Amino acid sequence: MKIFTFTFIGLAFTSMGISQTFGTVTSSQVSGTYGNSAAISYLLGDVSSQKDKRSELNSNIQGSAYTTDTFLFGKLYYKENYESDVYYRYNAYAEEIEIKSINVPEAPVSGLSRDKSIELVTLDGKTFSFKTFIDKQGLTQNGYLTLLSDGDYKLYKRVDVKYTEGQKAQNSFVKAIPPRFSQFTEYYLEVPGVNRIDELEISNRKLIKLLPADKKELVKSYLKENKIKIKDEADVIAILKWIEQQ
Repeated sequence: MKIFTFTFIGLAFTSMGISQTFGTVTSSQVSGTYGNSAAISYLLGDVSSQKDKRSELNSNIQGSAYTTDTFLFGKLYYKENYESDVYYRYNAYAEEIEIKSINVPEAPVSGLSRDKSIELVTLDGKTFSFKTFIDKQGLTQNGYLTLLSDGDYKLYKRVDVKYTEGQKAQNSFVKAIPPRFSQFTEYYLEVPGVNRIDELEISNRKLIKLLPADKKELVKSYLKENKIKIKDEADVIAILKWIEQQ
């Protein structure tokens, strides 16, 4: 890991720094295990500034906007350089990583800047980062992806949360339908030599479609000869590792 020292203390408070966060946080608000307050100020924003966005997240909604409602331990990196231990939870509906310096209820919460140079490494070693990718409709999207397989072929996972409005009961014979959050999992593949990340639907045919031309027939034959039917992310990771060994 290369050594890099933050020299842009003033940059944390410039308009560029502010535009890349969800709000602003002064160095006096950053405490706990944050070792470099100026650097961390640049990386974080004030979650309380998103009050309007969160007003709809009330107790009547079924499901959760979060992948986990509790804060989990992670390590924060900027341009591959370790910055701080943090506690985080991911609001997949708002596509926002919420950060605490210490895991106590009264600790202030900040929002992680949507900066592609920032990486959050989870306790199980997986990396969260903000990426640009292409969905199955061919549309360019931006959001957080979790790296599942870090070889020449990179497999990512995205958790997306949709919000559905509730419906009032029309009469005494029909029950009201409460509003709800629904979670969906998507997978994305980055192949060597192609500067893009494409959505991968889990199937033999869809995987082969995204592979380089010189790998398509090789993988197609391998899957057929070994009677392999790709069903989940573990199958995809196994096939990608096999390709890299050829």
